Amino acid sequence: MSTPSAEPSGTRRPGPVLFVSLGLTLAIVVWGAAAGESLSRAGSAALDGITRGFGWAYLLVSLSFLVFLVFLACSSYGRLRLGRDDERPAFPRITWYAMILSAVMGIGLISYGVAEPITHLAAPPHGLAEPMTPSSAVTAMQFSFFDWGLHAWGIFAVVGLAMAWSMFRRGRSGLVSALFRPLIGRRADGPVGGAIDVFAVVATLFGTTTSLGLGAMQINGGFTALFGLPNSTGIQFLIIGVITLLFTASALTGVARGIRYLSEASMGLGALLFVFVLVVGPTVYLINLYVQSIGRYLSELIATSLITPASGDIDFMQSWTYFMLAWWLSWAAFVGVFLARISRGRTVREFIVGVLLVPSLVFSVWFTAFGGTAIHTDLAGTTRVAAAAAADANSAFFTMLQSLPLSAVTSVVTIVLVVLFFVSGADANTYVLGMLTTRGTEHPPAWALALWGLVTGATAMALLVAGGLESLQQMVIVSSAPFLVVVVGIAVALWRDLSAAPAPPVTTGSRLDDRNEPDICATDDEPRTTDDVPLAH
Repeated sequence: MSTPSAEPSGTRRPGPVLFVSLGLTLAIVVWGAAAGESLSRAGSAALDGITRGFGWAYLLVSLSFLVFLVFLACSSYGRLRLGRDDERPAFPRITWYAMILSAVMGIGLISYGVAEPITHLAAPPHGLAEPMTPSSAVTAMQFSFFDWGLHAWGIFAVVGLAMAWSMFRRGRSGLVSALFRPLIGRRADGPVGGAIDVFAVVATLFGTTTSLGLGAMQINGGFTALFGLPNSTGIQFLIIGVITLLFTASALTGVARGIRYLSEASMGLGALLFVFVLVVGPTVYLINLYVQSIGRYLSELIATSLITPASGDIDFMQSWTYFMLAWWLSWAAFVGVFLARISRGRTVREFIVGVLLVPSLVFSVWFTAFGGTAIHTDLAGTTRVAAAAAADANSAFFTMLQSLPLSAVTSVVTIVLVVLFFVSGADANTYVLGMLTTRGTEHPPAWALALWGLVTGATAMALLVAGGLESLQQMVIVSSAPFLVVVVGIAVALWRDLSAAPAPPVTTGSRLDDRNEPDICATDDEPRTTDDVPLAH
């Protein structure tokens, strides 16, 4: 990796975006610490107004992004490369996938892998099935796939693709505002662009603190199941404090070392746990459940994408569909910058397929293995995972493990896995926040990384004081609302940017990593090379 000194002088200095976004964040932290109930009431009122008045926008935007991405992947734009025409990726494809999965939404594999399917089993969405029946099992998996599948990754892919194109093809800075150059020109460098970057920072911060809060509660739930420790805010504060130190230290090592190695370790450990549950669990049942559920998910994708609370089911939409889509929107800037940072040299088509399909597939099989095992044992009457999830969602995963052999060992592995996901996701977030608040530098200074690590931990603590999971969900939806408009603007700007690009040369090599794996769109008349160009800074 090149050294920070390679960048122009002054690019690593803080700007107004840092001070404005930091001021807003600290005001909310102080508010939550001093008057948590007041913050909770305000968040609840804002949540109700946004979801009732504009909830439909979350649905239409996410579905439109999927259509847009499919069009780009299938068009001639798919052959354009995110970088120079002769560039190749810095990371092998398997490492690239691991970094996408663990650094983006890894914590959700544990926090929701059992809790969401088993909750939908007991209370099927929109009354589409009778509770605790085989039919509700399929419906539970269908809506779990919806929340964690194509819609989420479509949002990430649009922002990530726009960021990678802007940075590596157009040579712009790593700021969200820079993506708007095709639309607003030089105003992207002024107050308008600054406001866009502030929205991005605030949405990113609260999206990530939600994950941190969930991770802390999940680890606390594991300690309760294993050692009988109380499930308390004090223990969760201690967990957040320790993890904050870990992910800040990891972020200081950069993408190519700390984040990369943590991602590979967490994916390896997660794969072992997955295989164990698949083998010792109800394997045949899980395969049948997956085939039926994925079929219904795909066949009813458009219809499910357009369900609104017209029938009065606003509580479910606020707790699940709207919250999930808002969560992904709040992560869009962070994930977009991170995906761009690790994807230089790949083609537009490979980026879209890799980001859209691979994680969606991995999440669907993971939710089926763990959530499906819980569903099977509850329907058989041998466990009460649904009841445990209703009492405390963070206990659901560990309650499911107790129905399998070696539950003590797998529970310890799960806690370790949560910590790895926790750290790998949070250090990537800290890295991106540092970029966004130091004028888009690809090498944020150490003080910026340490500052945002501290602020992220403090914000998660403040929201836990203000009302736990409910406050975390409220803040995600409220903070993502203005950023919804920003993300739509990013998609429009990307289209204009791509439309102005020259046609890609048909003779460009298509090697994507150092293991001679073929490009997804390689043809026999395209020369194949094995060189691997390091990620430029």
